[in-house]
Amino acid sequence: MKLSVPGRVTATAVVATVSLLAGGSIAGAAPAGQPAVAAAPDIPVANVKAHLTQLQSIATANGGNRAHGRAGYKASLDYVKAKLDAAGFTTTVQQFTSSGRTGYNLIADWPGGDTNQVVMSGSHLDSVTAGAGINDNGSGSAAVLETALAVSRAGYQPTKHLRFAWWGAEELGMVGSRFYVNGLSTASRSRISGYLNFDMIGSPNPGYFVYDDDPAIEKTFKAYYAGLGVPTEIETEGDGRSDHAPFKNAGVPVGGLFSGADYTKTAAQAAKWGGTSGLAFDRCYHSSCDTTANINDTALDRNSDAVAYAVWELSR
Repeated sequence: MKLSVPGRVTATAVVATVSLLAGGSIAGAAPAGQPAVAAAPDIPVANVKAHLTQLQSIATANGGNRAHGRAGYKASLDYVKAKLDAAGFTTTVQQFTSSGRTGYNLIADWPGGDTNQVVMSGSHLDSVTAGAGINDNGSGSAAVLETALAVSRAGYQPTKHLRFAWWGAEELGMVGSRFYVNGLSTASRSRISGYLNFDMIGSPNPGYFVYDDDPAIEKTFKAYYAGLGVPTEIETEGDGRSDHAPFKNAGVPVGGLFSGADYTKTAAQAAKWGGTSGLAFDRCYHSSCDTTANINDTALDRNSDAVAYAVWELSR
């Protein structure tokens, strides 16, 4: 997540009442005469952590980081792309320049679905130069990758078109995602039913925050957590600080999840979520200690499953 700018996100309600982003049907309910669509799969947290181990190894081999314009970033992108190519996605690498260095976005489209209704999920793949960026934002990147791979394993064929993205240079001000959005025609932007953003979802002293930008997306995430009996809060730390911002500014419905950065967990939050009050959600935010040791497995597991849940529910 990019440093310092205002912040926001949230939650609300019940699966059966979620009206999808662009469609009029009830989430989870099959239209008359059509078979019911399978429920979202459980995302194995071991698989997500295996991706994080690979990102850590890449950082370690490349000066300790995966930052924009550095070898560790390109190696991270190559790792993700190889997984997606092998799984049957159509991948596109976008190149841009920022701060005198070359940056890259990776876009992956799953074949099929109505391309006039695109459900897009994304995360930033770059770290800061100070460290490996395993929570910020290997966590979101790995969860989105494993969800995409789950789509392939399931042979999922939703009504809507699925697109996944890994953004470059987020830490410099959402440069990659802004480059992507600015490059879309008005018609192309209008075809994106919703953009789901996942930035820091495995914080070691986690909270459970849901973006409140779009009511339908918010309800979808809130329904998932309600099913777990996990209370959520509106995200107030990251508004305008991550890759949903360029989409929102362009009029695209956005939503997402967040487990907290350098804000301090309150006593009330510790009472409902566990963890330690008076300490930051992520004490290693933008630091060299943001390694594979800086991940809460329970938060990563729950949030990874929530990514898949939302992708399935909103693309039916």
